[in-house]
Amino acid sequence: MSQFEQDARELLEKIGGSDNINAVTHCATRMRFALNDPAKADVAAIEKLPSVKGSFTQAGQFQVIIGNNVSEFYKDFTAVSGVSGVSKSDVKAAAESNQSWWQKIMTFLAEIFAPIIPAIIVGGLILGFRNILEGVPFESLGQKIVDGVAMTTADGSPIYNTIVDVNQFWNGVNHFLWLIGEAIFHFLPVGITWAVTRKLGTTQILGIVLGITLVSPQLLNAYGAAGALADGSVPQWDFGIFQIDMIGYQAQVLPAMFAGIALSYLEIFWRKVVPEVLSMILVPFLALVPAVILSHTILGPVGWWLGDKISMVVLAGLEGSLSWLFGALFGALYSPLVITGLHHMTNAIDSQLIADTGTTGLWPMIALSNIAQGSAVLGVWWLTRRDKEESQITLPSAISAYLGVTEPAMFGVTLKYIYPFVAAMIGSGIAGFITTTFNIQSNSIGVGGLPGFLVIHIDSMFMFIVAMLVALIVPFVLTILFKKTNFLTGAGLNFDIPFFNNSNK
Repeated sequence: MSQFEQDARELLEKIGGSDNINAVTHCATRMRFALNDPAKADVAAIEKLPSVKGSFTQAGQFQVIIGNNVSEFYKDFTAVSGVSGVSKSDVKAAAESNQSWWQKIMTFLAEIFAPIIPAIIVGGLILGFRNILEGVPFESLGQKIVDGVAMTTADGSPIYNTIVDVNQFWNGVNHFLWLIGEAIFHFLPVGITWAVTRKLGTTQILGIVLGITLVSPQLLNAYGAAGALADGSVPQWDFGIFQIDMIGYQAQVLPAMFAGIALSYLEIFWRKVVPEVLSMILVPFLALVPAVILSHTILGPVGWWLGDKISMVVLAGLEGSLSWLFGALFGALYSPLVITGLHHMTNAIDSQLIADTGTTGLWPMIALSNIAQGSAVLGVWWLTRRDKEESQITLPSAISAYLGVTEPAMFGVTLKYIYPFVAAMIGSGIAGFITTTFNIQSNSIGVGGLPGFLVIHIDSMFMFIVAMLVALIVPFVLTILFKKTNFLTGAGLNFDIPFFNNSNK
């Protein structure tokens, strides 16, 4: 008998048998199932299996945490079940039948932004590094001199040199790095339109071309649009009987998303209508040209307007008179948002805030929430540190959360016991209160955990470290205190959550 054969057989039985499996695959640590009837899965019995370190349901998929040996377990499972494995995309497609309409929207947003997040993280790190080079004055570098005049502030305090003022090498590095930063942020719509066509299964090169038409050098740069509109100097395409403003959509999220969706559905429509013999010639033309026209006449302006309204609402929460309350509530409730999948929309909001204001005050709270989850799990580890089996779950989950991935921490530990989840929410809420009270800003989206400080705006760095210490210490202490005082220790949560699995909604 192979290493995992017995557990694989029991998992097959507890999950409802082969007939209940629509599709199965695995990732780095988890088995991923699309089940025909999720209610047949005996979650409590599955989590008692020696090889299983936890389970949860997300985006319509029932996921069983195995650990680093998941590939060997997967081989044994497919052998005993007779179910052939499929790709992750196939499992996602099969799992959609278990999703409600709002979960499908959140999944759509997640799968648009997931492929471009690595580039955004790189861009954020570059912006943070460039900010140190050109934006931070150092007294040790001497007072800044311009045309022989020593620079001072309005109150007479000396203005000191930055690194780029005194070192030509770092000045060159600073300019060179903007080549990458501009490509990532100014040309973000290209990535978004590509990601939409990728998600919807249409021609990706057409998505790339459409994205380029939104940021073409022929157009007025979006960053100069407000001034040009005010003084009436916006260039136009003149068709005699009407004109169209030649405004670009650099760094804009919603215009690019709407344009990509229009292109994809136009292509899908024309592929059904145009005879196959003419499809290669007519479909790309009939999809791309109308999509470009729609983008610059209707979808772009509407997307820009809607993005501005969303930014205004979020900024009102971040900077208004009740910002302290917004920060406390968002910090406390972000982890429950992760459970529902609604957290995926924050990537779009962050990107829109960065496009409109240059920074975002939302993302720092997300990073702090992830840290708080890690600290709560670390508190559980401390309480159970002599239990080697429990430590195999708690320590990796804490490390994962500290590096920005909280699902193993929540579904494997904090939600299972409830009291550490509440401790994490309280710690994250306090950290969120500090974030909005002191207007902590991030240059970009980054790695959502301990490495998050790398993209924090230099002016916010000190208070972010203070908030980070709160997120590290408070959940750890409260988790231990709650356990010692038996607060919520009788609670627990299995993951048979109706709104995840009800396919009738």
